[in-house]
Amino acid sequence: MKKLSFLILLLFATTLTVRAQQPAPKNIVKADDQALAKIKAGKAYLVDVRTPEEFDGGHLQYATNINFNSPDFKAQIAKLDKHKPVYLYCRSGNRSGKAADTLKTLGFHSYYNIGGFEQLKADGFPAGQIQTSASRK
Repeated sequence: MKKLSFLILLLFATTLTVRAQQPAPKNIVKADDQALAKIKAGKAYLVDVRTPEEFDGGHLQYATNINFNSPDFKAQIAKLDKHKPVYLYCRSGNRSGKAADTLKTLGFHSYYNIGGFEQLKADGFPAGQIQTSASRK
């Protein structure tokens, strides 16, 4: 009986360990024309959570850059109106998925991981001007 209990416990622990190592789902939501219209009208935020260097290499029009890897990410994102929808993107959808989790913990009402920059451009989102660090200041 002790051996059976030990084997069941071992199996359970192994299952938990394997599941913990799986990457979190990105939960990417396809942004539509209504989302873009809200962003253009200032009724929603479009947030690029990539690094400033990535942002400077190209970004979506109307996007604000708030670097997910920055130590003050939570403080910067918390400055946004929690009642406006927030559309998040990065390079692949991974960082923006993690950023969406952060918005949830901060009490935001509507937030969406819309995926990666290149795919969004291919889907018709307008790209912004390429900037240099000097032109952003």
